[in-house]
Amino acid sequence: MGADLDLVVLGAGSGGLAAAKRAARHGARVAIVEGDRVGGTCVIRGCVPKKLLVYGAQARHQLADASAYGLEIGSVRLDVPDLLRRVRAEVDRLNALHLGFLEKAGVQLISGWGRFTAADRIGISDQRGGPVLEELSAPRFLVAVGGRPARPEIPGVEHTWVSDDMFLLEDVPSAVVVVGAGFIACEFACILRGLGVAVTQVVRGPRLLRGFDAELADAVLDGMREQGIEVLLEQTVVAVEGELGALTARLGNGESLACGGVLMATGRRPWLADLGLDAAGVATENGRIRVDANSCTSVPHIHAVGDVTDRVNLTPVAIDEGRAFADSVFGSRQRQVNHDLVASAVFSDPELATVGLSEEQAIERYGVESVVVHRARFRSMARALPASGPRCLLKLVVEKATDRVLGCHMVGEHAAEIIQMAAIAVGMGATKADFDRTMALHPSVSEEFVTML
Repeated sequence: MGADLDLVVLGAGSGGLAAAKRAARHGARVAIVEGDRVGGTCVIRGCVPKKLLVYGAQARHQLADASAYGLEIGSVRLDVPDLLRRVRAEVDRLNALHLGFLEKAGVQLISGWGRFTAADRIGISDQRGGPVLEELSAPRFLVAVGGRPARPEIPGVEHTWVSDDMFLLEDVPSAVVVVGAGFIACEFACILRGLGVAVTQVVRGPRLLRGFDAELADAVLDGMREQGIEVLLEQTVVAVEGELGALTARLGNGESLACGGVLMATGRRPWLADLGLDAAGVATENGRIRVDANSCTSVPHIHAVGDVTDRVNLTPVAIDEGRAFADSVFGSRQRQVNHDLVASAVFSDPELATVGLSEEQAIERYGVESVVVHRARFRSMARALPASGPRCLLKLVVEKATDRVLGCHMVGEHAAEIIQMAAIAVGMGATKADFDRTMALHPSVSEEFVTML
């Protein structure tokens, strides 16, 4: 089987799908192997269903603000099970679309779990790590199996959820403990709170969103606390007792939290198990597949893209890595992905989005005397009549000697939409003077980027 293939892709997530379709467009004969649903983390259990739940939570906030605009609304019944069903139905629709896209592109979909049995062969099983039922061979292979949520090793952790589980729930309990400080923890804490759940977020360190600009992370924390999320900093959950629906999370300080569910949003790891990497001679380090700037592994004809390489673990990055691989290998157009300037967002409430260097990163790279920070902090017009809700924070980090904008950051409504456009300017090397010369679009939140002193 597969004797006439040019490329076998392991994993039908964002990176694998992008690579397979692009390679087929270049004329390659491609098979993609997937034991789960086509679409990967983003479509099936990540970005897409999560953003739909974000919109659901926001709708409840908008109804609460309606009276400030002269709208008198009677009793509103929140049907979370119906929302969850609708989200899953949309995921089903997208899954079917991706199946159709593969067929249209001429990519052969092989249902099953793939692993290397040798450097030039992939074995297919009907369950992960199961006996090999058939083998594929090809001159090129691409590993794009993504990552999986990680749980800490504590007593009772088997009673907890990871992020994947949240999209399978039929309903949500009245109280949930969220463990973690990263974007997944913050996003689900805000989603659950927006759906009427009492949320306590337990954070091991002294702040949220490590790796993001600290001032922006603090602004998100303030907004989360304002909407009623209890955030416990410098605390850990050391054990979980009881059963789902009636759990107790034990903290390291001896206190306990009663709840209906515990979400362990404590990070994700590349999914290397049962890939047969040793059989193929593919080197790993620190729990990831090691690749060079061309996404090539230690074996020249085997490449890897996306979260399994643990570079910049974002869907658009995986897609571009997959396309760059296909263009370079099958399209005679050598190109590499620039991982240095990647916009990112946290769909918390308030929303955070950023591109370029944080204030801390800029100071570390250029020195405190060489960096100028411009900021604006205010309550947006959308919050004027309700007279409540989080304040916006807009921030430009500028290199003093060149006036070049090193980082553009925002916390507030539509932050991701605004920063997406700002990323173009920052990527082109825009200066603060370029921002200043741009006429403001008034009244808008984003105008502050071109009017701040």
